[in-house]
Amino acid sequence: MSLPFKEDYEYYRKRRLDSLRSFCQNNLNGIKNLTLEIGCGHGHYLSAYAEAHPQEFCLGIDRITKRIEKANAKVKKRFLKNVLFIKADSTEFLSVLPSSIQISKLFMLFLDPWPKKRHFKKRLIQHAFLNDLSQRMPPRSQLFFRTDHNDYWEWTYAHLQESSYWSWSNDCWPFEQETYFQRILGDYQSIIASRNQIKPPLLGIK
Repeated sequence: MSLPFKEDYEYYRKRRLDSLRSFCQNNLNGIKNLTLEIGCGHGHYLSAYAEAHPQEFCLGIDRITKRIEKANAKVKKRFLKNVLFIKADSTEFLSVLPSSIQISKLFMLFLDPWPKKRHFKKRLIQHAFLNDLSQRMPPRSQLFFRTDHNDYWEWTYAHLQESSYWSWSNDCWPFEQETYFQRILGDYQSIIASRNQIKPPLLGIK
């Protein structure tokens, strides 16, 4: 007999969170600063970035199993020691990331723009998400966003402008590497934002 939907959801969510906590304990012990990519796809960008920046510890997360498998294959093929890829939801991962680990750089490249208005609530960039990030990213840390979708670029820019915790940055993009999505999508726009000095709210993230 299956569980009711709500109980079933909570059961599997708890299992995912427990698995993520175990991953952090086993793989991120001793890490103080993290370069994170949300929606890492097949790992093209972050694996190349990690290879070019051996002094940084990098982690890529994505919700699609096959993408993570391909990303980890790149790590194995290149014998990289400073990058890991794991299947995870971004909100769930941030909720279990130990408070001793700060995200110094965050990449979000070609996220699903959810173009229909009724789906805007599914977009990753939301005020609550930016507030959550402000608890994980110290002052002067940077957020790097890139999209081929003009409306999502404007949406992200507006949300960052409206947030007290982020400011537009004129810095150059730190590293260029063509990704699978960048190659097939063509034109794109980028945003670089820096974390302000303002102390973030306490939103219950542990």
